[in-house]
Amino acid sequence: MKDHVTNIIFDMDGVIFDTEKLYLACCVPAAEKMGFKGIEKVAYECIGLTEDETHKKLQTFFGDDALVEQFDQEMYRIFKEQYEADGLSLKEGAVELLTYLKDEGVRTAIASSTRSDIVEMELRDAGLLGYFDVIVGGEMAGASKPAPDIFLLAAEKLRAVGEKNQVADTADEKDMKEFIVIEDSFNGVRAAHAAGATVFMVPDLLAPTEEILKLTNRVFRSLVEVQAWLEGELEDNE
Repeated sequence: MKDHVTNIIFDMDGVIFDTEKLYLACCVPAAEKMGFKGIEKVAYECIGLTEDETHKKLQTFFGDDALVEQFDQEMYRIFKEQYEADGLSLKEGAVELLTYLKDEGVRTAIASSTRSDIVEMELRDAGLLGYFDVIVGGEMAGASKPAPDIFLLAAEKLRAVGEKNQVADTADEKDMKEFIVIEDSFNGVRAAHAAGATVFMVPDLLAPTEEILKLTNRVFRSLVEVQAWLEGELEDNE
């Protein structure tokens, strides 16, 4: 990465919110109530996918659209109960990192496979919506992760924010390498790498494999470590 950090794109689930564990905790009882076991493997495979792609995997698992619909309703019921009772837990260091980036004038985006209306609702409920310049939901991009579409769109929108605010990008900043993507999922890392971005991974449920390590520029244990690295990077270039 060169010169100065100006654009960071975040995945949401598993990066900002500690939701992946919650979704898994909702999937298992919902499937078992229907008499199905082994949903965990499918749930892991669905991390980072859009609703349509997730539906296809669930259809293969359950073998029937009606059963997928039944599962979705039961899982949503369980999730809603927990969401209304406790909200969503934030990942360690999320608020501190977002506050730091805002203070430093770094442009930020969310690029999530979740629908944009749900993304905005969850961020608003957590008091985080105002930290992001751009929101890109799964329905706004073309192909689902691991395709690069969602990150390319987020980068395009961040450039437009810079132009609107009369912040001139250098020639280098037109390069996707000047966009840092922070991801936790394998499909997210693959998508960010395919987009040509600088890829930071903060693993959540799954430790990176040899394949995934080759696709990342850096792996951090938490957003606290990401902030520490960025503080050094930004101070070095002041």
